[in-house]
Amino acid sequence: MTSGTDAPTFEEYAGSMWPSLYRSAYLLTGNHADAEDIAQQTLLQAYRSWSRVIRSDSPDAYLRRMLTNTFLSARRPMKRRLELLTDAPPEHDAARLPHGPEDRMVLWPHVKSLPPRQRAVIVLRYYEDLSEQEIADALGCSRGTVKSTAHRALKALRAVLRSERTDGRES
Repeated sequence: MTSGTDAPTFEEYAGSMWPSLYRSAYLLTGNHADAEDIAQQTLLQAYRSWSRVIRSDSPDAYLRRMLTNTFLSARRPMKRRLELLTDAPPEHDAARLPHGPEDRMVLWPHVKSLPPRQRAVIVLRYYEDLSEQEIADALGCSRGTVKSTAHRALKALRAVLRSERTDGRES
């Protein structure tokens, strides 16, 4: 229930945005624990500056930018890094490259290995389906930077997939 205005309370907004925020955080971080940490840090920052968030032209875009900036700039120091827990064992069949919805699962380990900014661009573009301008807004950069970063990331992904295909045929 909202207060005297049409604007939602922070609690209402946070509750409705949590699934989307968590999903984006998971795609950026690659694991559940870090995704929860980053999503919670983002909501804490949003709470602290709630009046600015709710007054912005697009609170969702404002929150997305906060999340992306938290991921890019608030990386854990090396001394605090723990083991990376995954949902699946590291083994996978590199020779088999499926053509369907499972493509994302084949690509996911490689997307996770990209540098943070390239991973953010790939996640926002291909997993979150944002436009170049929306990505530029989220990252605080130009559309040209988004394009060049995406180009480098896709080039790296193509190279590793090409390498896997070649290795799979030779074995």
